[in-house]
Order: sequence, then structure tokens, then C-alpha cells
Amino acid sequence: MRDKIWYSFPVQLFLLHLRKNLGLTLIWIALMGVILEYFGVVLGIPFLFLDPEYLHQVSWVSFFLMGVGFAILTMGFHMSTYIMEGRHFPFLAVLNRPFIHYCVNNGLIPSIFYAVYIVRFISFQLDNNPSNDWEVLVYFLGFFGGGVITYTVIFGYFSLTNKDFFILFAGTVDKRLRKVRLTRANVISQYKDLKTQKYKVLYYLNIRLRPEKVRPDISRFEGTKLLRVFDQNHLNLFVIQLVLILFVLFLGFFKENPYLQLPAAMSATLLFAILVMLVGAVSFWLRRWSTFTVFAFLVLANYFSNFNFLNRPHGAYGLDYTVPPATYSLARMDSLLTPDIVNKDKDNVLNILENWKAKFPDEIKPKLVMVAASGGGQRAALWTVKVLQSIYTIEDGEVLKHTELFTGASGGVLGEAFFREIYLRSLTDASVNPLDEKYLDQISADNLNPIIFTLLVNDLFIRNQNFHYNGNKYLKDRGFAFENQLNQNTQGVLEKPISAYKEPEFSGSIPLLPVTTLITNDGRKLVISPHSMSFFGTSMLGKLGTDEKKQTIDFLRFFEAHDSKNLRFLTALRMSATFPFVTPNIQLPTQPIMETMDTGLSDNFGIQDALRFMYVFQSWINENTAGVVLITIRDSEKVTEIAPSFPPRIFEKIFTPLKNIYANWDNVQTIQNEVLFNYMAESMPFDLERIEFEYAPEKVQVGELTGSQETMQRASLNWRLTSREKKSILESVYTLKNQSSLRRLEELFTKKQPIEEESIMSTEENAQ
Repeated sequence: MRDKIWYSFPVQLFLLHLRKNLGLTLIWIALMGVILEYFGVVLGIPFLFLDPEYLHQVSWVSFFLMGVGFAILTMGFHMSTYIMEGRHFPFLAVLNRPFIHYCVNNGLIPSIFYAVYIVRFISFQLDNNPSNDWEVLVYFLGFFGGGVITYTVIFGYFSLTNKDFFILFAGTVDKRLRKVRLTRANVISQYKDLKTQKYKVLYYLNIRLRPEKVRPDISRFEGTKLLRVFDQNHLNLFVIQLVLILFVLFLGFFKENPYLQLPAAMSATLLFAILVMLVGAVSFWLRRWSTFTVFAFLVLANYFSNFNFLNRPHGAYGLDYTVPPATYSLARMDSLLTPDIVNKDKDNVLNILENWKAKFPDEIKPKLVMVAASGGGQRAALWTVKVLQSIYTIEDGEVLKHTELFTGASGGVLGEAFFREIYLRSLTDASVNPLDEKYLDQISADNLNPIIFTLLVNDLFIRNQNFHYNGNKYLKDRGFAFENQLNQNTQGVLEKPISAYKEPEFSGSIPLLPVTTLITNDGRKLVISPHSMSFFGTSMLGKLGTDEKKQTIDFLRFFEAHDSKNLRFLTALRMSATFPFVTPNIQLPTQPIMETMDTGLSDNFGIQDALRFMYVFQSWINENTAGVVLITIRDSEKVTEIAPSFPPRIFEKIFTPLKNIYANWDNVQTIQNEVLFNYMAESMPFDLERIEFEYAPEKVQVGELTGSQETMQRASLNWRLTSREKKSILESVYTLKNQSSLRRLEELFTKKQPIEEESIMSTEENAQ
């Protein structure tokens, strides 16, 4: 019995994969680690598989597509390993439908994965508060149906085309194979290898999943003829691999069709399937030369990747790239930061501040409000909009009337920009209500599927599709997919150039919003605004003003010759929210090329920009306002308990230093901002108060009387949120700290009613 199990075909294939095909096996292990939430939890990768979205909703269709994706990956695994290892088991050649028998016996690894995935996604969906449990059953049937249909189509093809030994050599197929020189050479090479390799198999599973004994008389068949059976099978496998790869590439021409924007997790499985299939194809055609050829290809691809025909820039939509590039040098930065230019920009902003102050009665000095929102993908965007809506409820938007500056990074800026646009429209259109919950749905709608799908069908290969904006032609990429989907999600309200905000900002109708992005060349910030803000780059105050290192570059003036005022506002937001590998870094028309990415690496909270603004305009603020209220919207807690630590293992000693840098980056910036804020609060000639809002789902209060708490899952850093994550974000406004912050704003900005004042005065007079 022991030999029957140990020398069974499924067990021997499993051991063979562990010995020779560990790379292909690791794909399944990595996917299982994701499904079990061992990897990628912070980025929300497991939820892409456990809660897939299609057409902005989780449904049986989205799980049906996941079933199709996993089936294609599974068949890619079967096909590639059959091409590489099938010849080591000659008994397959005399079986009816040899490839299908191979798949049945090679299903141990995929079956384990399927079992784990089904249990995990059902458990996840049941914990996700479905309308009823039958809904989860429908999801399962969708997943099951997608897999069954895919397997039926592929196995149907192979049942008609793959021949066994007796059928193959009774007809003309052998003659066709003999005419293919490369195939014949492969047969001879494999036959020589087969003589020196022994793989003992006593039993195999037939198509009905019943064990059968391997035929002992297989040695009487000629070895080269047996291998021609495998070669005929391999040729059919190669054809279907090629068809699947070409089909995926064909989808790239229709990637903007929402019905073809597959769930992000399905796109990932298709990518893995293509990689697995390529391994099999290379092994089929090149055999012993496959490793050398792949290595040579990678070297040549790396060498030619910086040639113009391959290294085409990811552009900033709205800029004119046909104009000669601007010189990016210290001398040019100095020429754009002269005292006259800086003073000119300061005077312009002083006029804006005067226009803002004119909204209030002359006899009072209003509080000046600044809002700084932290980055954090879609999590931060939704949290920022929710907090701004909560603030807007105070005295019918009184706090927003006092607000003159928005700053931040990544998702926080995106949320600020969206709410600011809604607020702007509400000033002239009574039907627009900034408190409408539909805006929460819009800003939190899925934005990841088109990005990952475009990466699969376009960016990983050759970008060859163009589009026109503002009279210029640009290449489509996943950055375009991000902007296009965001534009659709928000009903097109942000589809405008940055210059469209020049007049509303100048009149004081809406707050200023300088969008910043990090320049990877030197770590400086690029400040994007319809109003030049060169004063962010240098203090120009005191003795050391002219000698300090320039800190920012004013986008509007630096790229004036490239039509900077017509930069697409959605592109500006993307430049501030360019998460590595998800959306591409933008290359700007300079020499050398200026490249930008997420500004969160520099200042993820926007506090430094707000403090710099206060510093530059401190005299005006002191003379014309009753002080500054700085509202900070964090997508994390500022003060957390120290986590326990344990003696590290060997691998942890290797990766812990890098992990600590990433994990503490938030804390490092927070401490730096605390120091800067305290210096400003003590040195400025006006009152400075900070009111903080923090996303802390684990502290959401369930009952005001009992004070009980409900542990809620923290949303991931991603451009797609599950319904459970959205709930944790929206309800986080009810934590004790956030409610206390709202009450403080009410104290500052709630107007006293004249009737109440007269009543109080009358009561006091009667008492006297």
C-alpha cells in the first residue's frame, strides 16, 4: 500500500515539481500566501482575490471571471509542465488522451490551492455582512461555473486533437511530424535524455479518478515513436498557448471598454498564466539552450530599453512636448527665484488673501483656516471627503468660508480637490449639496481594475495607442487609465486644466490648493498651481535667504514655454499620487529629464507646506486675522502604543532593517512635523491652534452609554476598497477624538444668535 501511494503518478509529479520546477510551484505558494493574508495585507492585495469587483460591484459575474482566470492559470501550469516533464513518463503515450490523463494526475497542487481559496473567500464574504447567506452561494456557483466552462472548452479541444500512440502512428500525423525538422531534432534529443533518467511510477489515476496500474509492456514500443506522441501533444499545447497570449494582447485595443476591464485579481492570474506558458514555450523550442537564451534576452532587453523606440516617456497631459526641453539646472532654478520674482508671487497671493478677507465684515478679524490632508491612496481620499463633509455641517459651511489653503499629499489631495470642486459648484448651483452621500460613493469607487488591466494588456509589452488632449498627442498607459477611471467615477467634475481654478482661487471663492509632487532627480518638490508660488522654494528672509538650497520648483513658470497653464488637473493630482509600480512616474520635458512621483515620500501630511505658507505671510496674518486654525486630516493615528518585539529569526534579521524604514516612515515624518509646528506656534506673532482628525477604526464607539468598542479592520493602502473597509473609514468619524475635534470647531465657528444675546442681556439687567 505504501508503494502504491509513494510511486503513484500524482505523488511523483508533486515531488518532481519540487525538485525541478520550484519556480512554477512558488507561484502557487505565493498566491496561497496572499489568500491566507500572509502577504500584501497592507496594500490590500488579498481582498482583490477574496472580494473581486467587476463593473464597480462584487457579484457572481466577478467570481465567474475569477473562476475563468484560475482555470487558465491552472491549464497554463499543466501545459508547461507537460511540455517539460511529460516525456519522462513514456506510459502516457499509450494511454487514450495522454494530456488529459496528465492533468488529472498533476492536479494535486492546484487542488490544494482551490480548496484553500474557496474556504477563504466564502469565510470572507460571510463576514462581510451579505444581505443573506444565499448571496454567498451565488458567488460560489459563479466561481464554479467559470472554472467548469473554461476547463470544458480547453479539454474539449485537447480531446479532439491529442492522439495516443496507436492512433498517431496509424495515420498521416506521423508523416507530418517527420517533415518538421525542429520537431524531429527535439525528439532525438529527448530520446537520449530519456535513456539516462528513471522515474518510477506504478499507478496513475484515470479520467474517472480511479487508480490503474501502469502497463508493464511499454518497453516493446520504439522510444522515438513514443516521444513523437509527446511532440504532437506539445505542438497542440504551444498553439493554444500562443492563441491565449495573442488574445490577451488583442484585448489591449479595447481596454477602455468597461466590460473588458477585468477584476484586478483576474488580470494578475492571466499575467501569471502568460509567464508560465512562456516557460513551456521556451522549453519546447529551445530545450537545453533555454536558460542561456532567456538570460541573453534579458541582457539585450535591458541594453536596448533606453533607446527612443522602446523608452517612450510617460507624459503629463496638457504639456507641449514638441517644444525644445527646458534646461533643468541650478542656474535656471536660481534665475527663477530672484527676489523680484518671489516678491511678485507674494504680492499676487496677498491680493488673494485680501479678496478672501473681503467676504467678512470690516469690523471683525476672521479666523484663517488651513487644512492639511495626509496621503494614503483611496483610503485617504474617502476619509478626507468624509471629514470635510462633517466639518461642512457646522453652521452651513462656515468653516469652509474661513478656509483659504488646502495642502496634502496623494489621496488626501485628491479628496480635497474633489470636495473643493463640489463646494465651488454649490456656490452657483443650489441643486449641488456638498453633503450628498453620493460623493462618498464616487470618490471610493474602484479605480484599480483598469490600472492592472492596462498593465497586463499594454504597459508590459509595447504601448502603441494614442489620444489627444489640448491639441497634443500622448501615449496611453496605466496613468491614463487611472485618470480616465477617476474622471468617470467623479462624473467628470475634475476634467479641466489647472488654469480653470485661477479666477475662483483669486477671488477667494475657494481655497488655494498647491498640488505638490516629488522630483526623483534631487528630492525637491514641484509645486503645481494656477498661481505661481516661487516663495515656497526659498525664504528670502534674513541673512541666509539667498544661500539656502532651493527647496521647490514653481511648475507654472518653469514650464511656461510648454503651455503649463493647460496641464490637465487630473494629471496634476496623479503626479501627487504616483504610487510606485501602480501608476508610472511622469517624465517632464526637461534636459536632463525631470521625473516625478508620490509626494508622500517627502511630506505625507502636507503640514510643512501649510507652515511654510504661514511663515511667508505671517505679517499679513497677524494684522488681518484672529489667528490660524490648522486642521489636519490624518489617515493614521499620531500616537500609538509601542508594539511588542520578539527575538528575530535569520530571515527577519535580513529584512527587518528595510521593514523598519518603511514602517517608521510615518512616525519619522510625524515627529519632524511636531517639531516644526511647535516652533511655529511659539514664534509666530498670531495665535495658532491645531485641530486633528485621525482615521482610527479600532476606536469607533458603538454605544455612547456603555462606551463599548467594536474592532474594525483598517483599510488597506490601495486604489480599491471593500465594503467593509469603506464602513470602517466612514464610521471612524465617530471616535471620541474626532467628535471632540468637531465640537471644538463648533465652538470656534458657531455664530451666536442675536435673539439669544438680547435675552441674556435682559436677564442680566433684571438681576441688577
